[in-house]
Amino acid sequence: MLATLELVDILEESEAIAQMIVHSEIGVQYRHSLNKLKQDKEAQRLISQFVQMKERYDEVQRFGKYHPDYEMVTKEIRYLKRAVDLNEKVAAFKKAENEVQKLLDEVSVLLGKSVSEYIKVPTGNPFFDSLSSCGGGCGAGGSCGCSSK
Repeated sequence: MLATLELVDILEESEAIAQMIVHSEIGVQYRHSLNKLKQDKEAQRLISQFVQMKERYDEVQRFGKYHPDYEMVTKEIRYLKRAVDLNEKVAAFKKAENEVQKLLDEVSVLLGKSVSEYIKVPTGNPFFDSLSSCGGGCGAGGSCGCSSK
């Protein structure tokens, strides 16, 4: 078990890394695009419509194609999803969000690998997950050097 002072040091260092990410160009761009998205009335209107229709869609999905509004609601949710995705502010935000996630994934993998090459770091990104796993697991004779004997 880590001594209390060691744990405090680790937490302080992790806070320093978090602040570096927040103040990085990627972090600044993310917050900038988020603020623009929040201030854009058209984007907010589309998002609100989509959320309302999503609730309706979830309700209709319980009955599937037997619900009387199934086709109309399914068509409308696809239309609204496309409208939201094509909105300039939404697209810019999603791009910035993906860049932050990519950076966080890279940092997580680096931290895990600095402890041990066998540490599995869940990133939600199949590329990073495949790099950080044993490729078959222990006992399967995978790339981690384990033996099934």
